[in-house]
Order: sequence, then structure tokens, then C-alpha cells
Amino acid sequence: MALKEILNEARSRWMDGQGTDSDIVISSRIRVARNLTNLPFPHLLNQEQAERVIYAVKAAVEKRSLKEKIGVLELTRLNELTPVERQILVEKHLISPDLLEDYQKKAVVLRDDEVISIMINEEDHLRIQCLLPGLQLKEAWELIDRLDDELEAALDYAFDERLGYLTACPTNVGTGLRASVMLHLPGLVLVKQIKNVLSAVAKLGLTVRGLYGEGTEASGNLFQVSNQVTLGLTEEDIITNLLSVTRQLIAQERSARAALLKESREQLEDRVGRAYGLLKHSRLMSSEEAMRLFSDLRLGIDMGLIKKIPSSLVNELIVLTRPAFLMKTLGKDLTPFERDVYRSQLIRKKLSAAQQM
Repeated sequence: MALKEILNEARSRWMDGQGTDSDIVISSRIRVARNLTNLPFPHLLNQEQAERVIYAVKAAVEKRSLKEKIGVLELTRLNELTPVERQILVEKHLISPDLLEDYQKKAVVLRDDEVISIMINEEDHLRIQCLLPGLQLKEAWELIDRLDDELEAALDYAFDERLGYLTACPTNVGTGLRASVMLHLPGLVLVKQIKNVLSAVAKLGLTVRGLYGEGTEASGNLFQVSNQVTLGLTEEDIITNLLSVTRQLIAQERSARAALLKESREQLEDRVGRAYGLLKHSRLMSSEEAMRLFSDLRLGIDMGLIKKIPSSLVNELIVLTRPAFLMKTLGKDLTPFERDVYRSQLIRKKLSAAQQM
């Protein structure tokens, strides 16, 4: 899939609803931070130095051995994209919001299935990411490990025998690895246990963020849980710890959903039904309201209260109804009111089509 198709298509592989425990775990992500020797960290790079990083990565990803083991990776400079196109890459979780800052010095590498992306000159020279649906942290790590080995054979990484990989932020020094899962936890929110649960998670050395990572709030009952420390731990340690905590969160969410079904079935069915009705019939829909209703709809789907609507459609709608994607679809700028009108039209159309399948 060429970049143009990626920008025009809301669906990504991480949204397909496959993978272990995909009713609760939306996606698994592994990201490693790497830097090149003899060059300043990205926040100190001038334009010529930034171009040297981009050129070096481009040469590395075009090597035949890498293509044979990983697949074709395509590099695009961010200054070749429009502001809306850059924002779409954020909305699809292929790049971070931070990559948009000082974008003239930055680039992104993508595999056509969108499972792999490499952010160039974000906080570090390379942020190598793998994003898979469901609970697939080990599978994501295996793919990242192969790709990282291929890149390291072509690039001179900044590495210290005692400290490990050197990074712009001290919290990433060591393995440079961040593992995260995106979880849908409406049950714990509805039974009012979410604060206690997330507080306990923080005490275990993990951090909880919102839909788009650091600095963002949870929206639609979606939470990103990731490791905080990389130094002194192996990659396997980090992933094993996150897997253990994630499985506990899954069990607690399932318990909360079972309690809701047993003790408050009518209220739960009413909540889900109202969300479905509003999504099917509303003529105006803000991003915030849509995210809240998507969460209730997905809960109903996963608990068998709503039939014929696949959970993967809800994942797709989350991206499809974001502001940048709406403007890309219509090919013009939209006022907030126009976005709310078109968003509701799009949701109605998608839900109606799913019912008829």
C-alpha cells in the first residue's frame, strides 16, 4: 500500500479486532529509541545534520537484506505532506504528535501494512515502532528485534557498554524500549474501580496515558499502559512485566463486566441501546461525544448485546471521524460545526452498511 493509500484509508491492521483478548486489548506496541554516533540529539540538530540522519536511514531501509527479511519500507519527509496528511498519521497512531514540531527536519518510514513505522528525528534520531492488534507484545518485539538488527548492521548506533543504548531522555537509556498496550476498560470505569486499579498499576513501575500517548487524557475509556524504566532491565523483563500486569487488568475488566451484567443488566442494556440509537440517528456529533458513545457501543458488541456490528468497525470509526481524516475525505477545510454534521453522516452510513451485511 503506497503512502497515498495509507492516508486515504482509515483502517489499519491494528484495528482489525484480531489477536488474543482483543475484546479488551485494542493493540500492542513495541517501540525502541536509537541514536547515531557523532551527531547531536534531534533537538540540537541543524538542517544539514538532520538531513544526514534522514539520508542514513533511507540508505539502511533500502538494503536488499532488510527488504527480504522485513519487507519494503518507504521513507517520506514530513515537509512533503500537507498539515492534514501529517495529522492523519498521528490519528492512525503511526507517528507521535511530537514529530509534527519542527517537521522540516523530520521524516517517517512506513511498511505498507502499517505494522512498522520509524519516526526520524523525533526525540531521538530513530523511534522504531511495531503496532499489532490484540495482546501481541512478544510478536511485536520479535519483529522489532529483527528490524533493529538489520538497521544496526547499516547504522552506527550510539551505545555504551555499561549504560546500553544512549537516548535523549535518561528514562530511555539502556534498552531504549517502550512496550505498551491500549486497553478498553469501560467496565472498571462504570463500577468506579478505575482510579484504584490505575493507582496500583503506577506502583508497579508502569505508567498510564491517554489515546495518543504522553500528555493526552483517556478518551472513550481507552488507556495506554506502558513501562517507565528501561535501564537495568532486559527487553524480556520489560515485556514479561507488562504482560503480567495486562493480564491482571484483563481479568479485573472481565470481572467488572460480569458484575454489570448480573447486577445492573437493565441499566447496562439501556446505556448501550441509547449509545447505539444516538450514533444511528443523530445529525450532529462532536469528537468527544462520539468517543464516549463508541465506548458504550463497543462494550455492547463485546458483551453480545449488539449484534451484526463488528468491533473492528468501531476501531475504524475512531480514526475515520477524527478532524483531519474528515477534512481529508471531503478534500477541504471544515468548521467545527461542519465536522460535527459530516461526522454524524459518516457514522450513520457505516452503521447502516454493517447492519445490511
